[in-house]
Amino acid sequence: MASQDWLDKDFYATLGVAKDASADDIKKAYRKLARQYHPDANPGDDAAEQRFKEITEANTVLSDPEQRQEYDQLQAMGSGARFTGAGPGSAQGGFEDIFSGLFGQAGAGRQAGFGDIFGGFGGGQGGFQQRPTKGANIKGAVTISFADSIRGTTTQAATSYGAVNEVRIPAGVKDGQTVRAKGKGQQGTGGRGDLMVKVTVKSHPVFERDENNIRLKVPVSFDEAVLGTTIEVPTLDSSVKIGVPAGSSSGRVLRLRGRGVKTAKQTGDLLVELVIEVPQELSDEAKAAVEAYQMATQDFDPRAELAQKARL
Repeated sequence: MASQDWLDKDFYATLGVAKDASADDIKKAYRKLARQYHPDANPGDDAAEQRFKEITEANTVLSDPEQRQEYDQLQAMGSGARFTGAGPGSAQGGFEDIFSGLFGQAGAGRQAGFGDIFGGFGGGQGGFQQRPTKGANIKGAVTISFADSIRGTTTQAATSYGAVNEVRIPAGVKDGQTVRAKGKGQQGTGGRGDLMVKVTVKSHPVFERDENNIRLKVPVSFDEAVLGTTIEVPTLDSSVKIGVPAGSSSGRVLRLRGRGVKTAKQTGDLLVELVIEVPQELSDEAKAAVEAYQMATQDFDPRAELAQKARL
């Protein structure tokens, strides 16, 4: 809605565009000036902050077709009605005479409200009080480590305006997820917009995320898999011991509950996949032991089930 002070402001000049500028021209001019005078790019500069507020107000009005029409009509009335009357007492008083009581130039009895005189202007919108509008959101990006994505962190995010903002990344954030930093966007007449930060998570050489679970592959020796043992496996914080059941095959997954991703709604598990590793070279003694094992287990065929399934 229109405002009383619109009459004294040239929003087109504020944005540096012509009065017949297209909506696209207005948007481009605003973005260029907003990047230049944004408070985040000019910390502690009161003049730049004031200029940014003026630019934002001008854009708020001119980018809204309805408000722009009201503004243009008001400006046309103000400039076109400044004629000279026939003289004192004439019924054809000048524009200044009509509004002499609006801005403190006449007695209190003549101070009719702006909205009272133009109450029906603009399709009955009920006066000229400008509706406060929240500033636009801006985009940002940040890259964090796998560990920080699980634990959460506070870091610096680069924005589309070239400025840098400190943002809090919550625990459990996923690669490609967008995090909202409230009140760190563009300044508007009704407050600041938000900063929308896209998060990129670096891959980890050991850990891999599977929804809210964390996976890792752990090598075990042949004898450990056959006889069973207790091994120590790493976690993001330290390490933990886990039992390997006797007769475990390569690819078996052991689950450590509650050691995965912790979010407000759910806590995942740590999934340990066993990978049997065999030595590339054997001593004569080790080779003899393997040959003895081979003889002792010659009735065992690890591919028997595979052959049966292949004939189905």
